[in-house]
Amino acid sequence: MKTAIIFTPKYLEHDTGRDHPESPARLRAIRKELEKSGLLETGRCSIVKPKPARLEDVELAHDPEYVDLVKRFCQSGGGLLDLGDTVVSPKSFEVALLSAGGAIEAVKLVAAEKFQNAFAVVRPPGHHAGRYYALGFCIFNNAAVAANYLFRYFGLKRILILDIDAHHGNGTQEIFYNSNKVLYMSLHEDPRGFPGTGFIDEVGEGEGQGYTVNMPFPFRTPDEVYIKAFDQIVVPITQQYKPEFILVSAGFDGYYADPIGALSLSAQVYTEVFSTILNLASQFCNGKLVAILEGGYHLTALGRMTSNVIAELAGVPYTVEGKRSWQPSAKLVKRGKRVIDKVKRVQSSFWSLKDS
Repeated sequence: MKTAIIFTPKYLEHDTGRDHPESPARLRAIRKELEKSGLLETGRCSIVKPKPARLEDVELAHDPEYVDLVKRFCQSGGGLLDLGDTVVSPKSFEVALLSAGGAIEAVKLVAAEKFQNAFAVVRPPGHHAGRYYALGFCIFNNAAVAANYLFRYFGLKRILILDIDAHHGNGTQEIFYNSNKVLYMSLHEDPRGFPGTGFIDEVGEGEGQGYTVNMPFPFRTPDEVYIKAFDQIVVPITQQYKPEFILVSAGFDGYYADPIGALSLSAQVYTEVFSTILNLASQFCNGKLVAILEGGYHLTALGRMTSNVIAELAGVPYTVEGKRSWQPSAKLVKRGKRVIDKVKRVQSSFWSLKDS
């Protein structure tokens, strides 16, 4: 088998209440499309059920007092865990451990070379969760837990976490901001509204200086700008960093019709992005690549885009439906390219980047 799909129906038991965008319907849509696509019958991928993460593994990324707080809060009936929109129910602590456990299972299978790569179809998502807090639908930071698991149990030294969610992964950045063992790169929409982090001049501190790369794009940024950022920033920095393992915080809320995201990407752009990531993984880490589901709230498109990415990982032909994003104005494209140029100027202090 080439690609492991980490999933359990227990992920549906995290109850966020009526009309909450991060609902069980998201994973139902993905499962439905996977069954419809025929990918599971190709012999190239297989569903693997995860085990809950151990508390000591979650505490590699989170303060023990915070972990205990989440447990007690859920046991008391749940409610609003943060000051905004992270809702939990009585079973949410158990499901959040399964979500982190799904990320761990994915990296274990790939690091041990039982599968070439993996996609962890998990919920709740994780990249907004910081060491001491929940935020933005996220309880435990699945990608950070997985990265720290690789450091502790597989002895890795360099991990790339590539965040393609429409919103900046403030929690992931915070957890690794002082570390050169993680290169965190994020392509996201203007973060001034939410989460308030992810600006170009946030580049890391101490040993981590130069190992945080933020690309904050104007609202409604299209494919053209996004792919250019990949080609001119993500690819050359990855080539210089030479990661031993690649983790992708795979959010699909950059899709042009997503009800929460404010970018204007087509469904097809995610296939192009993962094709590039797969090439990088092949060059530097023997193909070791794990994607972990983050956002994405247009249900039909989420199912199709996730299935298409899994097909790309597994090397199976699959055609994603949907039109390309709208035709942007020249002014908007120019604004996006200015962001790319500014990122390159800032990051050229740490990496060799060519002028446009």
